[in-house]
Amino acid sequence: MMRLAVSLRLANDNWDDVATYAVEAERLGIDDLWSAEAWGHDAATPLAFVAARTARIRLGTGIMQAGTRTPALVAMTAMSLDAMSGGRFILGLGVSGPQVIEGWHGIRFASPLTRMREIAEIVRRAVRGERLTYKGKVYELPLPGGEGKALRSAATPRPNIPIYLATLSPKSLEMTGEIADGWLGTSFVPEHARIFLEPIATGAARAGRSIDAIDLQVTAGVVAFSDDVGRLIPARKPGLAFSLGAMGSRQHNFYNDAYRRAGYVEVAADVQRLWLDGRREDTAARVPDELVLKTNLLGTDAMVRERLALYRDAGIDTLRVEPAGETLDAKLAPTGRRSHQSARTRSALTFSGRARRGLPPGRSRPDGRRGAETWRAARSARPR
Repeated sequence: MMRLAVSLRLANDNWDDVATYAVEAERLGIDDLWSAEAWGHDAATPLAFVAARTARIRLGTGIMQAGTRTPALVAMTAMSLDAMSGGRFILGLGVSGPQVIEGWHGIRFASPLTRMREIAEIVRRAVRGERLTYKGKVYELPLPGGEGKALRSAATPRPNIPIYLATLSPKSLEMTGEIADGWLGTSFVPEHARIFLEPIATGAARAGRSIDAIDLQVTAGVVAFSDDVGRLIPARKPGLAFSLGAMGSRQHNFYNDAYRRAGYVEVAADVQRLWLDGRREDTAARVPDELVLKTNLLGTDAMVRERLALYRDAGIDTLRVEPAGETLDAKLAPTGRRSHQSARTRSALTFSGRARRGLPPGRSRPDGRRGAETWRAARSARPR
């Protein structure tokens, strides 16, 4: 059974709507809910708010920016959220990029992969309740030449907190295969899955394990249904243009690089050039319809089913989707609240895949606890 995840909107000030959305997502059987951070609200605090209002859905930082907190603070935050949520927390980490790390946080974007690896290693020691001693290339604990001493967390150990990494470059994908419990993939086109999954498999083999041990979770874009597919495409182009042109500098744009490796070299180069030259109104027009359709779930039920089958066949375990709409009611419609639209979405989004691969050791298996009657009506329509 392929699992489903949704995300909270960045810097959302309507917390009543956040609570309703999270509770409704849980009621409808969504498996994971993610909270992100950029340069607005942080990723962790909203999860504490949601944890108090939910009971089953897993809650993750998607992502927490590595390097903006000390490893010990990352561990403390993770342990707090895991305890508050009853063991439902997932620590999602990513390196972000130099524009945010240096521009917003005032920290040099130096050795980002080494930094993230060391943070993960230190966090794992801390949540297991070990006394913290560590000597890496970026971090050393205790700090030498001072009065610090090796400490053990005063909180109850939470050794089963899974760590997911959001990675895109080949080297970072290999690191994900080596050390992560899950992968948070973006800029993912299932027709070109190998450019992401082969490095992950290489890293996993280096660590003596199979890629099957890793929860492969990717963003499948916006979900919107219509027989008039052309009507759905234009609204999705500005977001792709922003990723290709604005999510990084001319030297570092990991999203742009990923699309280039998938074969969209000219498109990625043109959109980035137009954006950085200040011609932002022209960037969306340069995004081809094909790329929109390959990075979102748009169109008729049959079209969405076809796209879902590609993700399933590529070996993806969990799809993170974004219901279309600007208002709460509009977003809940394709998630299952309105009867007519929900029946269409449920039949398209719920389907049998290959056997569910093992989750990280020590975590309970979600085992398809869709629970709500909302999913049952669609069983006979699931593609095999």
